[in-house]
Amino acid sequence: MAPGSERKGVIMAAPMSVDERREHFAYCVQLFGGTTSFSRRLGIDERAIRRFINGVRPVGAGLLEDTAKALRALIAEATKAEEQIAASLRFPPIDLS
Repeated sequence: MAPGSERKGVIMAAPMSVDERREHFAYCVQLFGGTTSFSRRLGIDERAIRRFINGVRPVGAGLLEDTAKALRALIAEATKAEEQIAASLRFPPIDLS
């Protein structure tokens, strides 16, 4: 990593091209499980999401910021779910019969 490219734990990335933004946005949509799940999570019409992915509409900074915020929320939810699983595995299952 080049000196000065990392500040206070934040990696400073080079600006993305229009195509790179579109491709990365499409990748993020897939992390949510696809267009329908992403649409529900962000409250954006599925047709609009497809337009962004297909390059009909440009992926702007606001959309990327909203996507990043939703990814952080997903990370928090996944972490909590993982912690619950890990905690339950420390103890043998309870037989409720």
